[in-house]
Amino acid sequence: MAQWTRNVLAAAAMLTAASAVLAQPASTAKDQVKRGEYLSIVGGCNDCHSPKLMTPKGPEPDPAKLLSGHPAGATVPAIPGGMFGPGQWAALTNEHFTAWAGPWGISFAANLTPDATGMGAWTEAQFIASMRTGKHLGVGRPILPPMPIASLAAMTEPDLKALFTYLKSLKPIKNQVPVPVPPKGP
Repeated sequence: MAQWTRNVLAAAAMLTAASAVLAQPASTAKDQVKRGEYLSIVGGCNDCHSPKLMTPKGPEPDPAKLLSGHPAGATVPAIPGGMFGPGQWAALTNEHFTAWAGPWGISFAANLTPDATGMGAWTEAQFIASMRTGKHLGVGRPILPPMPIASLAAMTEPDLKALFTYLKSLKPIKNQVPVPVPPKGP
């Protein structure tokens, strides 16, 4: 084989290797999942999005239902009229800390697992748009309290991507969460 041919092949191999390195993300998928898990823990995602088990230390997230949202079929007590307003209650929650009632009505923690009843069909772009706009899928109904939308909107894009990667890595859990209940009229 001529020296010229060997040089061309060597150059092609180096370009191919360089292209492969440049195409790789700054961190591995495993690193993204680990970072996303960390962010979900310090961000308190389990506080509202995981049903609870009562333990001697109080309520703790149920590891079998991690981030699966408000349990489908769980009853929510009736909210007496006139409970919310100046000088009155600001918010109430249920025993799982997955349903919240306030002047906005009743909100239910979403299923964040990659099941079809959760975030299974969501894209990374829709997730980031939701966190930035405070709207479901980035364009729908408002995401209601107690979701800390202002804090999430301030997250960096790499951190939101890591959080999304982590959520997509979870075990899918079938759990159809109810839609929010609007507040009762005057």
